[in-house]
Amino acid sequence: MQENGTEGVKLDFDWETFLAPNDMEWVVKPVSWDEGAFIGNGLIGAMIYGEENARKRHVLRLVTGRTDVMASRTDATGFPPRVPIGELDLELEGMIYHPTRLRLDLWNAELIGSATTTRGEVRLRAFVHSEENVMAVETEASEGERAHRFVWYERANVDPVLIYADGVNVNQFIPEADIARLDKDGIAVSVQRYKTEEGCVTAWKEVRLSEARRVCYLSVARGCGDAAVREAVQAVAKAAGADYGQWLQAHRSWWHRYYRQSFVSIPDGRLESFYWIQMYKLASATRADKPLIDNQGPWLAPTPWAGVWFNMNVQMSYSPVYTSNRLEIGESLVRSIEEHQEQLIRNVPEAYRHDSAGLGRSCSFDLDSKVEDEVGNLTWVCHNLWRQYRYSMDDDMLRRVLVPVLRRSVNYYAHLLEEGEDGRWHLPPTVSPEYGSFMKTRVRDCHYDLALLRWGCETLLAVSGRLGESDPLEERWRSILERLVPLPADDSGFMVGENTPLAYGHRHFSHLLAVFPLHLIGCDDEAERELIARSLEHWIGKEGDLRGFSLTGAASIAAVLGRGGEALGYLQALLHIVKPNTMYKEAGPVIETPLAGAESLQDMLLQSWGDTIRVFPAVPDEWQDAAFHDLRAEGAFLVSAVREGGRTRWVRVKSLAGEPCVVKTDWTGTVMCKLTGTDREAAANGQEGGFIRLQLRRGEEALLYPEGEQPDFVIRPVSAGAAGRPIRPFGGHKPWRWFGFPRHIE
Repeated sequence: MQENGTEGVKLDFDWETFLAPNDMEWVVKPVSWDEGAFIGNGLIGAMIYGEENARKRHVLRLVTGRTDVMASRTDATGFPPRVPIGELDLELEGMIYHPTRLRLDLWNAELIGSATTTRGEVRLRAFVHSEENVMAVETEASEGERAHRFVWYERANVDPVLIYADGVNVNQFIPEADIARLDKDGIAVSVQRYKTEEGCVTAWKEVRLSEARRVCYLSVARGCGDAAVREAVQAVAKAAGADYGQWLQAHRSWWHRYYRQSFVSIPDGRLESFYWIQMYKLASATRADKPLIDNQGPWLAPTPWAGVWFNMNVQMSYSPVYTSNRLEIGESLVRSIEEHQEQLIRNVPEAYRHDSAGLGRSCSFDLDSKVEDEVGNLTWVCHNLWRQYRYSMDDDMLRRVLVPVLRRSVNYYAHLLEEGEDGRWHLPPTVSPEYGSFMKTRVRDCHYDLALLRWGCETLLAVSGRLGESDPLEERWRSILERLVPLPADDSGFMVGENTPLAYGHRHFSHLLAVFPLHLIGCDDEAERELIARSLEHWIGKEGDLRGFSLTGAASIAAVLGRGGEALGYLQALLHIVKPNTMYKEAGPVIETPLAGAESLQDMLLQSWGDTIRVFPAVPDEWQDAAFHDLRAEGAFLVSAVREGGRTRWVRVKSLAGEPCVVKTDWTGTVMCKLTGTDREAAANGQEGGFIRLQLRRGEEALLYPEGEQPDFVIRPVSAGAAGRPIRPFGGHKPWRWFGFPRHIE
């Protein structure tokens, strides 16, 4: 039994054993990006799959990407998009036939498996090292497959049969490249130099561990000059010169620490597996010191969206970071905004640059995107920064990044305000993201912008109070809040804007931003609750243009209403449209939708908007049992709780910052409170409606439970419901049971 560093609460399970049923696995080899196994370390990654084409049935492809490799367009105007790099192919002697056994081991963040061919068998392990920019592929071959080989193909040299099998999108820019092959002290090097003098360098080396075993190390550097060559070569040389076992263990140890940051267990095995795969995906897609999460992560595939989109995608990609207690992942977004503040200023018209900043719809990692009709994108990003602050209470980040950027974002809105005949402040016509997206329907008093402006003013005033630092613009913000036109609504609920009801399908929830994620209105007021419910029902009833991310937004809004069964229904529908490997694709791959689905699940277990921590606020009736440990709440609290037999058994709240704390549970009677480190228990300061007010100092913990009960304060995985728990439901076409690991690869 593990204490996990928390007095009073113990974890009664083994992490590796718990995560194993949530792994992805394949009994037939995956044959496309939609089915492939993905590995990554926040910068370098690979999507791994084979081919059905008869000419290539002896190949296992590791389609490789590095997030920050881009090329300036020579075919059209626009920002420099991400471009494909190439692939490392494992070319076997014989033809691969079924069964091919592959398993993505979440606990160790590595792909393990075996490929059976007409000549023998090759067992493999593939991973991208968690702390070094090196991918490793280890193989162990039977005698008939000892001559298998690793071959690097630059994107320009990939067989057209394979390229077209992936699909071609005419909007994707593929740069012409001059390719040079070098040898640097036994390390093979490929330099791709684009016509724009940009490019990338790939270096790789094979090391034999025994007659049957070998490892291929590969690294990719951005650029095509001597510095990029040195970077890639040195990374490979360092990895190849290390003790392989110790090097592998260092990779695993990072991931073991990462997973232990929080724990979630629910009786729905398929949804639980989906959740943990998203936690793996998050840390594979970015890290604190890596580029922010764009539309694809390291796994670029043919797409019209080879860049960063800020009218939803980035914000939703980071949405599960906060409650899951993985704030270091969110630091990549904070750092990107901090480093590009001057560019955010240049994004607004010159007349406003003295006090304003903004962000358009799409760009590269330099955030060079002029503000046009979508005005609120930067303000929405600031909401993510606000969440990073509220879950950490890091006043330094608040002063250094959030305040200056949000202040300028609100200033830009203030320049646009127009006084109407009614004496109210109104906004000129702007675009509600994705509503009539091809026509860019412009509406006056757009909900998207009104909600963000109101949230921005309220937040800046709250920050001034928090920091005790008066701002000369405070009266302006108060005036805007007092005179700003109300959010347009009609009998169907919230409208897109003035005189613009939701008349047809709208895949985005941009017209509901005041409900989620901004939480400007909640459910404590019956009139507001009815408005939220009416708006949700009307929106989802317009089925014509709904997408996967529509379902995640709907699930979170249903969770705000406490409708756990409805939220679960939306998430179950989502699982029917994500790809077998939990990726998501429309005209091209987009990473935000499954990640946002993880936040929706969190919203069913814990919510903390409005200065109240809500424990199990939207658990469906069929989830009689559930448990979570060290989920994070606003105010920098770590919360653990157990639900058994349809009711909450106990709650643990730990304060990391000494902030005020109000907890809401399903308890109606007297609630007992025990501060850890003491034997004293006393009735908590309860209020009507299940609200419990706590006074906790920094580092102090409170154990809460109903009077007359003596919980054991142990966290255990919950048992499956009546439907049973599927074993590894994601990956291949049909789940299969793993009957043991290869002799060396274990």
